[in-house]
Amino acid sequence: MFDLVQLESQLFQESEKNQLQSIAKLATLDSSGLEVLGKFLLSQKDKAPNPALGKAYQFLYQAQTPETISLLAEHFPFGIVPLVSKRGIDYLELQRALADGDYQQADTLTRVKMCQLAGEGAIKRKWVYFTEVSQFPSEDLNTLNSLWFNYGEGKFGFSVQRNLWISVGRDYNKLWPRIGWKNGNNWTKYPAEFTWDLSAPVGHLPLLNQLRGVRVTDALFAHPFWSEKI
Repeated sequence: MFDLVQLESQLFQESEKNQLQSIAKLATLDSSGLEVLGKFLLSQKDKAPNPALGKAYQFLYQAQTPETISLLAEHFPFGIVPLVSKRGIDYLELQRALADGDYQQADTLTRVKMCQLAGEGAIKRKWVYFTEVSQFPSEDLNTLNSLWFNYGEGKFGFSVQRNLWISVGRDYNKLWPRIGWKNGNNWTKYPAEFTWDLSAPVGHLPLLNQLRGVRVTDALFAHPFWSEKI
């Protein structure tokens, strides 16, 4: 049995890594642990989203008790990530899929949202051109990235993938196996061979279709968003 007082102390005082561990343990303590997670979430309400807040929100969202439903409806009706869009895109369904831990559905919704950002042509063909990616509003890229990063324990998101790409000398041949998209000469097969949970390699999600080449990824990683302050 975990010590509730000790876990609460760790949650409020320690590093994000230790916070994530404490949150996972608190979630096993039923109502007492959920109460502490709710208290933690409320105490951080006015702060920028981070993976610890995302994890606490996930456990509360998935608990579906009268208390957690009421708390989240009153204080976090749209999750912990501001769902900002310059194109009027609704990201609430994506936020809910990530909060529910349904990463495969969230990946599908991310592709849908990127097509919506690109316009009618991309919606019809169900994929985007690299020239369309370069025109995405920075605010929307920030929303997409923040959702994946904060509901994925800091392991997922375009920013994570881009940082890994830079760390391997911007060499895609080194990036693909690093994030689990390729094994030797073989591309990982969709969807069965991808990992749809947090045991996945860092940077594994969300997916980008590399079978048409790397121009979309190049456009995404070169987007002005990465040098802007949003």
